[in-house]
Amino acid sequence: MSDTFRNELETFENQFPNRDYLIETVCPEFTSVCPKTGQPDFGELTITYIPDKRCVELKSLKLYLQRFRNHGAFYEHVTNRILDDLVAVCEPRQMKVVAAFTPRGGIRTTVTAEFSARK
Repeated sequence: MSDTFRNELETFENQFPNRDYLIETVCPEFTSVCPKTGQPDFGELTITYIPDKRCVELKSLKLYLQRFRNHGAFYEHVTNRILDDLVAVCEPRQMKVVAAFTPRGGIRTTVTAEFSARK
């Protein structure tokens, strides 16, 4: 997967850096491609984080997530890659990405990846 995906992400200054508060962004139309079959994978991403100095700008997040539509990667890779990229650009105090993929072959898969700067 190209490292240039991350370049799509933009941030803005957190107006309340001295307060812990939770931001939850739900992306109900996430798509990627199965690397084995080439078939599309559909899912819902829920990104939850406590910002520090920077917040993720939502239009850039939308454009970033669209980059996955033509890229083959397993669920686990996609979820962890999204977490890594978001953590790299906004350096949150905590972040969690939950990727709930729709059933394929009678199997539903949800992958959760978490980050904490407090560890």
